[in-house]
Amino acid sequence: MPPSLQRVQRLLAGVETGLLVALLLVMIGVAVYQVLARNLAGTGLVWGDEMVRVAVLWITMVGASVAAKSNSHISIDVVARFSTPQMRGIVDRVTSLFTAAVCAALAWYSRTMIEWDYIDGTTGFGPVPAWICELVIPATAVLIAVRYALRAVFPPPPEDETEAE
Repeated sequence: MPPSLQRVQRLLAGVETGLLVALLLVMIGVAVYQVLARNLAGTGLVWGDEMVRVAVLWITMVGASVAAKSNSHISIDVVARFSTPQMRGIVDRVTSLFTAAVCAALAWYSRTMIEWDYIDGTTGFGPVPAWICELVIPATAVLIAVRYALRAVFPPPPEDETEAE
């Protein structure tokens, strides 16, 4: 992979890690506050539960992007397990292209959903519109699609057989 793409990936990894940490801390903070406020004072944030749900969506999508970066997501690789190293390379490229296509389709159709929520004026939590809360879906889907397209073009070096088992 070209050095400029590697620098972009390192920068992106830092942004993703920071975003995951911030989202997790905010989500846990709001959830703990909600529990304490309800049990101790009989009150809470009106939008707290919805905000935690949105944070879970964001953590899930950004986490999926991080997993795609390191290819450590859940996968079923029956074909790769019983094939030669050369065939594994081909299978990896084909599955990477397929994954990129599926993620590109997800980005396209989620953009349509966001457009509808924008037109309808749907609220997400508090004063935040739903379309802002949903922007993470096409953004990370595009990022994952690009990562897998790059993986198809610039495959990682093959794993050592002794380490894989």
